[in-house]
Amino acid sequence: MGQTLVQKILAKASGRDKVEVGDIVEPAVSLAMSHENAALVMNQFYEIYKGANLEPKIWDSSKIAIIFDHRVPAESAKTATNQKLIRAFVREQGIMKFHDIRGDKMGICHQILPEYGYVRPGTVVVGTDSHTTSHGALGAFAFGIGATEMASVWVLGTVLNVPVPATIKVLAHGQFRKNVYPKDLILHLIGLVTNKGANYKVFEFHGDAIKNMPTSGRLTICNMAVEAGATAGIVPPDEETINYLRNIAGVTDDIELVLPDEDAKYDHVIDIDVSALEPQIARPHAVDNVTSIDGISGLKVDQIVIGSCTNGRLDDIKVAADIVKGKKIADGVRLLVFPASGRIYREAMEKGYLMDLMEAGAVIANPGCGPCLGIHQGALGDGERALSTTNRNFKGRMGNPDSEVYLCSPAVAAASALTGVITKPNEEK
Repeated sequence: MGQTLVQKILAKASGRDKVEVGDIVEPAVSLAMSHENAALVMNQFYEIYKGANLEPKIWDSSKIAIIFDHRVPAESAKTATNQKLIRAFVREQGIMKFHDIRGDKMGICHQILPEYGYVRPGTVVVGTDSHTTSHGALGAFAFGIGATEMASVWVLGTVLNVPVPATIKVLAHGQFRKNVYPKDLILHLIGLVTNKGANYKVFEFHGDAIKNMPTSGRLTICNMAVEAGATAGIVPPDEETINYLRNIAGVTDDIELVLPDEDAKYDHVIDIDVSALEPQIARPHAVDNVTSIDGISGLKVDQIVIGSCTNGRLDDIKVAADIVKGKKIADGVRLLVFPASGRIYREAMEKGYLMDLMEAGAVIANPGCGPCLGIHQGALGDGERALSTTNRNFKGRMGNPDSEVYLCSPAVAAASALTGVITKPNEEK
């Protein structure tokens, strides 16, 4: 019996010919990512060396990435001090992939990693963030781990005691209707399997709808795979992957495409015809509480957010800008837009998308995670309702447990900004 894509990656990274589901392996890591929570990892890292009479040293300074994105610019003295300590650690350890708070290099970690060519097909990527699953879009086995686990990775370069997961094959075929996007596909899938339906398993995405999907869309579906409980989401690499790495990320060295075997054994197969999909909405307070927009249109909203590591890419911003261009957002609605990286911000500015959004009444925020989390940007007031292109709508997600968050695509978000109520694209007034 053949091997799934994740089995082949784990076998290679563990120095084995093959692995079986349930095997415990210790794969070599190609990239280890942290954001501001690197401060927690540092504490655990130093704890490992405590009493050992050895100089604390990371295993490979070229394979660790640290990106400030959750609290940028710093919103408190505590955050600023932690960022200062991380900067010192980066200098001390010679970490090469560091993205500080500066307009030309900053961005959300799950955009920076692919954009800078840090992620390669067939590799193992770990991050101290649950949405590290994003990077399966480039054919990597990418998953989130805790601070203590990451500290051991910094020392050893391997992940300890990783069970080989079973894989669910998702076969997405057909052609998306107008104003239906990859975000609608992943919301539909999560609603179908529930938030526990893929626990400790991997979504492996196939079908012509995936084959024809740009990397930006693949990043969206892999990003949200974790919302169904999945360890990872992954897309077998293809010509689109090579095109992205060469022409967007600027990768010039060899790219190896690791692919699943044709006779791979899957836990089960989920078949989805995307041509039958309508825009999807996830209602509070769970990502799997999904409905077609037809069942919820007309609901009043106070704040609309477009951006994040899920939908803050250039094509997402273009979709929104095209809808609001020459129009004005409804009175009483706040529209926040935050591009996923400095590069995307600049390109959206050069193409006029940000101007179109601003003239419609949007507020453009710096790249970062602020409006998604409500940490220091975009918090909701008591009883307020948000419609957002972000990836989670848990109670209190945008900084206030006495509020509601609904999830949608950029097209639905932009159309709704014009009316002040949840609105199907092309039906806005």
